[in-house]
Amino acid sequence: SDVTFVVGREQQKVFAHRCVLACRCQAFRGMLSQGPAGSEDSPSSIPPQDPFILGNVQPEVFLAVIEFLYTNSVTLNSHIALEVLTSSVEYGLQDLCELCIKFIKETLRVEQVCEALQAAVTYGQADLQQHCLAFIEGCTAAVVRTQGFHELSDVVLAQVLRSDRLTVDELDLVQAVREWAHVSS
Repeated sequence: SDVTFVVGREQQKVFAHRCVLACRCQAFRGMLSQGPAGSEDSPSSIPPQDPFILGNVQPEVFLAVIEFLYTNSVTLNSHIALEVLTSSVEYGLQDLCELCIKFIKETLRVEQVCEALQAAVTYGQADLQQHCLAFIEGCTAAVVRTQGFHELSDVVLAQVLRSDRLTVDELDLVQAVREWAHVSS
């Protein structure tokens, strides 16, 4: 390897190859091609640098991104899928984004649907957004009791409430929205 990342609060070292990252990802190409000030060297002739510090990314999430860049596939689990989706959007990795969305849709659960919907709206993923809304419509009574429901943004909550297909008693829905307002304030 010729590049090192120090990732997360754990400060886990992740080693990689500059040429692989630069070839597969525009964001890494920009990050890795910045040599010493005034240098006009190509990325391959830049000497090894100090490690890149990525303190706000979980090591497991960053390793999934690296796995994708090396293999064009990714091993996901329900604990990291949304964060890998976030990283895929940040790094401009559309194929990884699609793999994350496919995984999220296939493994969606009541406990995580609101977080998935929030991410879908935040990152403009209309397909995932529609899937999450349909899921919420099918089991609204359970969804409104989750922590994720209480953490929805006002914009996303309004989008959920606009649906005519919610499967919950209206009084229970009003109570859930009151609880959301209390938590959000």
